[in-house]
Amino acid sequence: MDAPAAESLDATVRRSYGTLLGYLASRAGGDLAGAEDALSEALLAAVQQWPVQGIPDKPEAWLLAVARRRLTDDQRRHAVRERFSEAIQHALESAEQLAVNSDEFPDERLKLLFVCAHPAIDEAIRTPLMLQTVLGLDAQDIASAFLVAPAAMAQRLVRAKAKIKAAAIPFEVPERRDWEERFSFVLDAIYAAFTCGWQSSSDDPTGRDMAREAIRLGDVAATLVPDEPEALGLLALMLHCHARRSARVDGAGRYVPLDLQTTALWDQAMVDRAETLLRTAAGMGRPGRFQIEAAIQSAHAQRRVTGRVEWPVVAALYHWLITFTPALGAHIGHAIATAHATVPARGWELLETLPKERLANHQPYWAARAHLLAQLGRTREANQAFERAMGLCDDPTVRAYLLSQMT
Repeated sequence: MDAPAAESLDATVRRSYGTLLGYLASRAGGDLAGAEDALSEALLAAVQQWPVQGIPDKPEAWLLAVARRRLTDDQRRHAVRERFSEAIQHALESAEQLAVNSDEFPDERLKLLFVCAHPAIDEAIRTPLMLQTVLGLDAQDIASAFLVAPAAMAQRLVRAKAKIKAAAIPFEVPERRDWEERFSFVLDAIYAAFTCGWQSSSDDPTGRDMAREAIRLGDVAATLVPDEPEALGLLALMLHCHARRSARVDGAGRYVPLDLQTTALWDQAMVDRAETLLRTAAGMGRPGRFQIEAAIQSAHAQRRVTGRVEWPVVAALYHWLITFTPALGAHIGHAIATAHATVPARGWELLETLPKERLANHQPYWAARAHLLAQLGRTREANQAFERAMGLCDDPTVRAYLLSQMT
């Protein structure tokens, strides 16, 4: 495949994979697996034909048309065309029209996130399902985000899609009155996508694009439901983190921890907007997880003004966060902030209360454990923990940083 065709196809996939898949699935009775197969064949056809026939004027519509034919053929092979073909044909024609010209919803992927948050789907699988089918993450990345084995996550996703098909769960956009019960799952999926993009290497364009797209979706969500403070909080949180992307590595490409970053490299306009959003959300008087996490990042952002991190404030915010979400990350953050605010031994005590059975492969825990052990002078144990953290880390710059901390 020549370079222009490859670049066009890659851009189309990154831009529209979730939207195309959603159109196909929604018009094929919620058969996500069948829609994925059809879209995969369309992509393969593009690899073979675009270099020869030229890049189509509307790549999304081209892919959708090819996938539509595949779906129709499948229906024929399964001898149910007489039952469904008319409806499928009509739906797919409508889908093509929507793909080319649709503005009935601010963003098609956001619409599909609401669809995938259907209450008939197990709560535990809603966000992973959204990440894979709409936002395009693979099972391995999703499994990493949810601290489960890739094979187990893949099985859960397959079962979820089978259930959607077998139970004929309506693949349709909910009425506005039903948005509230689904909104938290939509926000969770957007944040999980941002986190996956954020955790990638600083020079990884795919990760950077994913983080930007998550911010854009968060912006659309906040506009769509402007009276929802958690949507504003999520957007503020993502902006605070993304504002520091350029400061995560130094001129030599070495990883720099947050509290040692050069604040002049932070995107101040992005920080300012995050602060405005956070103040607006706080004014609504309904605190939540994302607002508190954004407040923690806001506290770190104050270092650009004061020159120091107010660790007692950060520790208090983490303690508050735990009351909303007792996630491992919140507990680890609380332990580290407490160690800074008081003494390392107090942070270590908090870290030791966490359930060991859930921490074996949790990289942030091993990194935190290593740093606290080093501060306590327990060098041998600290080095063992650093080695464990490096083994669980995908980012070579972070691995190099952890190695540099060993003594």
